[in-house]
Amino acid sequence: MKTFWRLLSYSKPYSGFLPEYIVQALLAVMFGVFNFSLLIPLLNVLFGTVQMPEKLVMPEAELSVKYVVALFNYQMYSLIQTKGLEYALFFICGIIFVFIFLSNLFKYTSQRVMTRMRSNLMRNLRQDIFRKYTELNFSYLNNQKKGNLITIISNDVQDIEFSVLISLEAVFREPLLIIGYFSFLFTISPQLTVFTILYLPVAGLMINLVSRRLKSGDGLALMSNLISTTEETLAGLRVIKIFNAEKFVRDRFDDNNNAFRNYIKNWLNKREMASPSSEILGVLSAIGIILYGGHLVINKSSELDASQFITYIVIFSQILSPAKAMANAYATLQRGLVAGDRIFTIMDLENDIKEIDQPKELPAFSRGVSFENVSFSYGQNTVLNSVSFTAEKGKMLALVGPSGGGKSTIVDLMVRFYDPESGVIRVDGEDIRNLRIFDLRNLFGMVNQDTILFNDTIFNNIAFGNKTATQDQVERAAKVANAHNFIMESENGYQTRIGDRGSKLSGGQRQRISIARAILKDPAILILDEATSALDTESEKLVQDAISNLMIGRTSVVIAHRLSTIQNADQILVLEKGRIVETGTHQSLYNQGGLYKKLVDLQSL
Repeated sequence: MKTFWRLLSYSKPYSGFLPEYIVQALLAVMFGVFNFSLLIPLLNVLFGTVQMPEKLVMPEAELSVKYVVALFNYQMYSLIQTKGLEYALFFICGIIFVFIFLSNLFKYTSQRVMTRMRSNLMRNLRQDIFRKYTELNFSYLNNQKKGNLITIISNDVQDIEFSVLISLEAVFREPLLIIGYFSFLFTISPQLTVFTILYLPVAGLMINLVSRRLKSGDGLALMSNLISTTEETLAGLRVIKIFNAEKFVRDRFDDNNNAFRNYIKNWLNKREMASPSSEILGVLSAIGIILYGGHLVINKSSELDASQFITYIVIFSQILSPAKAMANAYATLQRGLVAGDRIFTIMDLENDIKEIDQPKELPAFSRGVSFENVSFSYGQNTVLNSVSFTAEKGKMLALVGPSGGGKSTIVDLMVRFYDPESGVIRVDGEDIRNLRIFDLRNLFGMVNQDTILFNDTIFNNIAFGNKTATQDQVERAAKVANAHNFIMESENGYQTRIGDRGSKLSGGQRQRISIARAILKDPAILILDEATSALDTESEKLVQDAISNLMIGRTSVVIAHRLSTIQNADQILVLEKGRIVETGTHQSLYNQGGLYKKLVDLQSL
């Protein structure tokens, strides 16, 4: 049950609901039990078997069911003496109604408290999961299916709400009911009550055996596959259609869907076993109680009379309902605990990119970024091997070379998406692992080759992460990126929504929005990963001019495949198979006649 209590910890502080809930639940149970305690005098009045005491004595006050019964009997006997049996019958029915009303009133108010706790718990749990997603390192995220991560924050959390949290009432309230009912049963007949308790361990054992079969994570994994297939299909619909692969992806989805259907069918069949099992055990125990109690009454082996015995059977039947609710809750709980285990598997992951206990503050960027014998690999695949260079402040550094040479990895290491396996990366002479991650990344602005936009307005995409950006600032950034004109021609200008991943824009428009976003941030170090690759010739010229103006006095790191865009770079690094094989300016490298000249000549052709 460790997972269960850990889930409940998300509803802290308990002082906000637990004392209030306990008081109201106890009141609901108390009035419910008192209500059934009135059955004995009610039956005595109806059957005409009221035995009036020789002298009426007011009972001494105490907090117990026995005192309530004695007080009620005192009032009833007084009414019978003064008003008659029929008036006493009206009095008993009125008290029963009042007790039922109060019991249900406190049951409702306690449920409102539980609802408040549930909603807080779900909010806090989702917040922590999402926060964890934003903190996880790329090495883990790149190996996970997006569908699995989406399933955890949606379906798994929902499973917890509809299994673990719905079971809370059974966990907290139903045991109070059972204790209250048994307390009153003991006042009627201790001998018979001890007999009724004997079946409970047997029932618990059977229910536990059924519930163990319900605890399986297969269904959640199958749902993850369904969501992953759906997400990949929607993202790759153009490819699917052009390759006439609609039937292929539909068949794959149908296979996953059928597997999930079969799992759910089997799981529901197993879950429903808990309810009839507990009901059969309850009926068998009730039959045993009737036989044993009837034997005691018939043979006068006990002080039980007919009214008390009937009341005893009625109250015991009420125990079956909370007992059955607890059995069903325990069975339902298992699926939620599996979801909880999946969630905490993610929550317990350690982030490889950690700050030291007392990171240093980063002053104004003044000198440059340097790599000193840096090596890095993805698993067994070595990407960088003893790379050393310096990107000086105010200079443009270009990274070129064949695909897979390590250009993008250098950028990822520079902003600490990963840490090098060996070597040191420094900013102004300070190891970046000694700096606050926020301060480090605040130095950089980035424009990727694969444009990343959000399903929001153009304004919010340009001002992304900047809550104080004004309309004038956003427009100035868009004008520098040559995006203002097409923005103003769109339906709602800067408030136009661009669709999922910017699907309502052309490739060149998406790229210019991304460039405007980087321009607005005004970073000390600008990273351009083929920033003009998606632009037409005219737009490329305009944006390239804007970027060139933006780079004046600014450190720039440019990953380039189109070598015409880096001819004015202050330093060019040519990478091949994780090593720097050439370094220099455009003209000096071209004159060397090495790999760089070969790449330039190929593009010229």
